[in-house]
Amino acid sequence: PIFGYTGKRHVKIYRPFSEIRFLYGGLLPDNYCFGLEQLPAKSDTLFITGGEKDVLSLVAHGFHAICFNSETSNIPQHIIKKLSYRFKHILLLYDTDKTGLESSLKHAQQLSDSGVKRLVLPLAGTKQEKDISDYFKAGNTRENFMQLFIEFLDNLYSDTMAILKPCEIDFGNPPIKSEMLISINDVPLGTQGNLLGITGGEGTGKSNYVGSLIAGTIRQTDKIDMLGTTILPDTANKAVLLYDTEQSEVQLYKNISGILKRGKLNAMPDYFKAYCLTSISRKERMQAIIQSMDKYYYQFGGIQMVVIDGIADLVRCANDEAESIAVIDELYRLAGIYKTCIVCVLHFIPNGMKLRGHLGSELQRKAAAILSIEKDENPQTSVVKALKVRDGSPLDVPLIQFAWDKEKAMHAYLGEKPKEEKEKRKETELSGVARSIFGKQKHYTYVDLCEQIQSILDVKERTAKSYIRFMRDRDIIRKDAGNTSYFIIGSMNN
Repeated sequence: PIFGYTGKRHVKIYRPFSEIRFLYGGLLPDNYCFGLEQLPAKSDTLFITGGEKDVLSLVAHGFHAICFNSETSNIPQHIIKKLSYRFKHILLLYDTDKTGLESSLKHAQQLSDSGVKRLVLPLAGTKQEKDISDYFKAGNTRENFMQLFIEFLDNLYSDTMAILKPCEIDFGNPPIKSEMLISINDVPLGTQGNLLGITGGEGTGKSNYVGSLIAGTIRQTDKIDMLGTTILPDTANKAVLLYDTEQSEVQLYKNISGILKRGKLNAMPDYFKAYCLTSISRKERMQAIIQSMDKYYYQFGGIQMVVIDGIADLVRCANDEAESIAVIDELYRLAGIYKTCIVCVLHFIPNGMKLRGHLGSELQRKAAAILSIEKDENPQTSVVKALKVRDGSPLDVPLIQFAWDKEKAMHAYLGEKPKEEKEKRKETELSGVARSIFGKQKHYTYVDLCEQIQSILDVKERTAKSYIRFMRDRDIIRKDAGNTSYFIIGSMNN
């Protein structure tokens, strides 16, 4: 038999049983590549074979393939580079005889920068059993060949898959549920393996509120004032760690005295460690936190809670995106490793429902909850507002109040703000959100509006939908009379 592979200005003749098997007619191009013009614009896998017959065999079984003039021919780098943008995998699939194996190894090394790999068929390499055509002729199917490719991927990604294996969710073996360490009205704020962000301006009472979290953790009795927050006691005497990056040693000592007084303790428990880090560099602070956490985790059989008062002082600039991401990622990683809650105090005044700077944005993205401590209309009273909760609506979390009590000589819980105040806050915050969204464009579909709210407030879809209902009820937004498929700003914001 004689086969002819025709090109634009040439023909390549193949005579499989002749002494001279290949003949050429016309003008053969310098970079001869059979099958190149038949390739799709983009796909997953491309095979480079040793000859035209193998290309046709692969295409007949639903694969994409090309070949150059022979296995020993030079493969143009520029062609492979262009193809590497179009295909996820480019694989050399040469004959399994001596020439084919040597050539595929050589080309794989030369083209490694373009990600070209080689796949060796499980064939003997004899004249009757050496190429993909022989593989299919022996009765193997497309599925058999795909299994070979999957085994190739298993080997290629073996290290990655080994690392991923422990991360795989086994539905028949559910993970241990994270313990809720800090909550308000049964809304989880601080849980094992997560970050809790606390923010607010100077003099708002952040340090006193944070102190109440520590006091509630190390308390020996339930009869203490935890400023309206439910806190799981550290009954196993695991480590409780406080790192202060801003206040002086004198002020930190005063704060600890207040913590012990609130917790009704006469002395610091051995497992409660507090450090003033103002005298060491920012880089050394992070290293000190990492290494001391590791030591105390083993020394005390675990870590119940970590408080870092002033995380902005762990980075050179809170607006450095790369540095901010790195420090929050590391803290989140440590919380997971030690199965603890890391309370991150950020001394920034939030912009509405959003934290400022790259550091604030990254903390808001990773934290399970964000609380803002603010002064009330009465400047003697502090209010705790939720800016984010992972499950549910932050605007539906009660507003708790505390203030200085002269008789007790400490801050005391004043109760929740009335429901009307909570609704007023919700209305005010969502009006601001609506102005921000509709300041960009005048009309939004329901789906687009839902996505905008999810993005701005970092809430789930069901919460965003509940906010849309609330805003429609208050005429913060309304349906466009001219086209009811769209929402427009309501009368409350005009």
